[in-house]
Amino acid sequence: MRSVEEHLAAVLDGIEPLAPIDVPLLEAIGLTLAADVVAPWPLPSFDNSSMDGYAVRADDIASASPESPVDLPVLGDVAAGDAGSTQLAAGTALRIMTGAPVPEGADAVVPVERTDGGTGTVRIASSVPAGAYVRRVGEDVPVGAVVQRAGDVVSERSVAVLASVGCAHVPVVRRPHVVVISTGDELVEVGHPLAHGQIVDSNGLMLVALARAAGASAWRTPHSHDVDDEFRGLLDAALRNADVVVTSGGVSMGAFDTVKAVLSESGEAEFVRVAQHPGMPQGSGRLGAKRVPIVTLPGNPVSSFVSFEVYVRPLIRRLMGRTELTRPTEPATLLEPIDSPAGKQQYVRAVLEVGDDGRRSVRPVGGQGSHVVGGLAMAQALVVVPPDVARVEAGETVAVLDLLRAQS
Repeated sequence: MRSVEEHLAAVLDGIEPLAPIDVPLLEAIGLTLAADVVAPWPLPSFDNSSMDGYAVRADDIASASPESPVDLPVLGDVAAGDAGSTQLAAGTALRIMTGAPVPEGADAVVPVERTDGGTGTVRIASSVPAGAYVRRVGEDVPVGAVVQRAGDVVSERSVAVLASVGCAHVPVVRRPHVVVISTGDELVEVGHPLAHGQIVDSNGLMLVALARAAGASAWRTPHSHDVDDEFRGLLDAALRNADVVVTSGGVSMGAFDTVKAVLSESGEAEFVRVAQHPGMPQGSGRLGAKRVPIVTLPGNPVSSFVSFEVYVRPLIRRLMGRTELTRPTEPATLLEPIDSPAGKQQYVRAVLEVGDDGRRSVRPVGGQGSHVVGGLAMAQALVVVPPDVARVEAGETVAVLDLLRAQS
């Protein structure tokens, strides 16, 4: 029986990030930069005022105080966006707006709050040192600086700096296209009436949602009945555009396990038992001339969910150029005991609780059957119980995968 770590290594073996493409800046959010972005000009690109006030020479108002203010003639205004070249003569002031270029000859700005706000003559009641309230060229980003590095994820927070250095388009690793194929004679499309013995194809929808949440583009084919030729046809169609194929069901030891039967014929995928619960039957491989990775997941919904988290999500992140592939485990206090099958790594659905002291605790939810979807909807975390642990008592510290925590 293969360990979880061994199977993850098999799924990721030979997988490299997808080829980079240039996309418009706003379409790059959530994608990984494929190259460094270097500032072609400094930020700011000109000395500018950080306040509404008056551009002055600091020496001209060195003696100013509330008791002995200094009056200066105001010879004009400098507005934000002013493209002209403005000169400040000694012994005068120019009214200046936030972001406006500091005129030649001025070396400081007096905030309007320290003056009487005059327009013809301004009375200044406070001195300021040279450089006060002036944003200098390049003090934010010098010319030639790397503002974002290859491997960084473009975020809402980085859009401003990328735009400021002229990136209308950015080179990124594109989103992988994930195609999901569910299998089983018992499956019915959501919204259709159920006959006795039938179930809704909830796995297909769930796996598409999980793939999209992981950053991929994803869609699903019609579900396949347990008919080899039908599955082959859907698989061939999926391989035309897929970067990853994910299947659900048909990988165990049953007489109608179509996925296993079809893919075993070609030898392009291997099927193994992994020492985990839920989700022991697993499969993976590379298909077709383009060697498209396929991950075959068990059909029980919770098994499929857990297996996606443990194997497919890291695969998607590798294709997207991410360096951190799996969620880090975090410590939490267990509030109820857990029994775990000997020799298997168990993933227990749970809810997280945070006490007034900020400490995290975790409580199992919904029963641990691999078919139970009600508890899955409530789960905020997975408690990871190692293979060599058969029971964890309440009050012990456990390792937790926080499913709600964002990962860049």
